Amino acid sequence: MEERKDISRRNFLKIFGSGIVTTGVMLYGCSSPKENSKDKSEENNTNLGDVPTDKMTYRINPTTKDKVSILGYGCMRWPAKENAKDDENPIDQEEVNKLVDYALAHGVNYFDTAPVYMRGYSEKSTGIALKRHPRDKYYIATKMSNFSDPSFENSVKLYKQSFKELQVDYIDYYLLHAIGGGSDCIQTLHDRFIDNGLINYLLKEREAGRIRNLGFSFHGDVKAFDYLLAMDVKWDFVQIQLNYLDWIKPLGANIDAKYLYSELRKKNIPAVIMEPLLGGRLATLNEHIVKSLKEKRPEDSNAAWAFRFAGSPEGVLTVLSGMTFMEHLQDNIRTYSPLEPVSDEEKELLNKTAIELLQYPLVSCTNCEYCMPCPYGLNIPGIFKHYNKCVNEGNVSESAKDENYAKARRAFLIGYDRSVPKLRQASHCIGCNKCVSLCPQKIDIPEELHRIDEYVEKIKQNKL
Repeated sequence: MEERKDISRRNFLKIFGSGIVTTGVMLYGCSSPKENSKDKSEENNTNLGDVPTDKMTYRINPTTKDKVSILGYGCMRWPAKENAKDDENPIDQEEVNKLVDYALAHGVNYFDTAPVYMRGYSEKSTGIALKRHPRDKYYIATKMSNFSDPSFENSVKLYKQSFKELQVDYIDYYLLHAIGGGSDCIQTLHDRFIDNGLINYLLKEREAGRIRNLGFSFHGDVKAFDYLLAMDVKWDFVQIQLNYLDWIKPLGANIDAKYLYSELRKKNIPAVIMEPLLGGRLATLNEHIVKSLKEKRPEDSNAAWAFRFAGSPEGVLTVLSGMTFMEHLQDNIRTYSPLEPVSDEEKELLNKTAIELLQYPLVSCTNCEYCMPCPYGLNIPGIFKHYNKCVNEGNVSESAKDENYAKARRAFLIGYDRSVPKLRQASHCIGCNKCVSLCPQKIDIPEELHRIDEYVEKIKQNKL
């Protein structure tokens, strides 16, 4: 097991940082885990009868005929133990087991993980939880995360390690992880997968049945996406970012979701969807922005609207959600049991909502934590999370003359100090730029941090 830790931590953390998200509420809200986990889970446990057990929507994989739940479980944000030390497994295995048991009992059968998630322990924890159930009741997806050492020997070692961690003798869905990164995305693609002979090796593994479906996840430069689709390789599925905001206007470096989806449809390649909530921003929206959505479907959460949109297109195999808490899992099960596809009228409402959202200066951070750890100790995702939360709640003012300026100023400053310790705030960024190349959204992180810090200083001094 020490061998696994060496692979996951020593090599991968150079690229991915801690990989642990202790605030899984990023996907649904901005309160702390302490506010959400125990109390809300107990409250929801009294209403389990409201969650259907036999109405989940499924999609059929055209290659293997797998019957895949439209709701997929993203294992990047498993519940974490409080105060876990940096050199230990941070995952609360008992809570993971409960969530996996509940998901399977309510029709969820697709679980997506990677060697680098949760400090390198996600595969192990996912394997422990799923091993307690019959192998034919679930599909496992994991990835080739050979960022720090793309040599053939290391990549194969990493591949074989996934089988041990997951406790399986075949992997249902195997992905080339995070295609599109690097200063030269095509050269990076060749280095990681082509020139080292790795794709040929994985194709042979598919022929042998140890990989049942082979695909890739895409983040970044669309040239890499187009390059892989043009190769003489049969891709069984592709994982893309799709949500109703990126559908009309991609934020930052996000590639137009409509283009990605349409290219996959041309080739009849099933799409696995990530970021349906765009890092949680589509779940925590200002009331005036979602007024028309609430009037149309008063009982639906903001998240439900986003998940219905992501799951509606033909050819979507499953939609991933990193569900840290039981209430998140329950809400998504309700949304997809069964899925009611968005109507043309509802698409128009979401389009108007997206246009209004684009008027706000949000940072296009999805909380992937690939930028972490910051060598100077900044909590980069935490800073962006607080800023985006305040934008959504109307607590970022343009001028001290704004009607609610005093209230917004107080909410921003107090919330900032509570959510991000002072020594980890934006003021400590020196602009080293080490984080920029790691960001799959291609955010100019130092520039955004300096912009936020400038805003903080202005409202502190009442000079806005």
